Amino acid sequence: MPTVKEDATILLVEDDHGHARLIEKNLRRHSVSNNIVILNNGKDAEDFIFKKGEYEGVNRPENLIVFLDLNLPVVNGYDVLKKIKNNEATKNMPVIILTSLLDPHEVARCYELGCNALIAKPVEPEEFADAIKKLGQFLSIVKVSGDE
Repeated sequence: MPTVKEDATILLVEDDHGHARLIEKNLRRHSVSNNIVILNNGKDAEDFIFKKGEYEGVNRPENLIVFLDLNLPVVNGYDVLKKIKNNEATKNMPVIILTSLLDPHEVARCYELGCNALIAKPVEPEEFADAIKKLGQFLSIVKVSGDE
């Protein structure tokens, strides 16, 4: 299976270490070979994306695909999403919401704020693995800024 442009880095923002490991493991299992950076709170994600705080002056990848949980400590996922999509330099950055919240109002809010896709994190491990497999398949067709 082809993967996302090789120089695109996946930024996985997930505060549940077990979910982060499961997501990474299943992406790898389904031929996603891109670099994956895992952060566990919204503040670190913002700092990484906008090269601030401990990431100031750090050479981070230009092409990012963000997998973003909503219920994050320090800064929640909604605020991270809003900041990404309201910034001229990052507004076209793909943001995929990974959440267990499926309230129709919350889903609508994510799309209103500019998310590119929303994927439910099922509770059952087999369903969760299947959802990540589908995410890997989805990534094989995604175009990110800089793709030709």
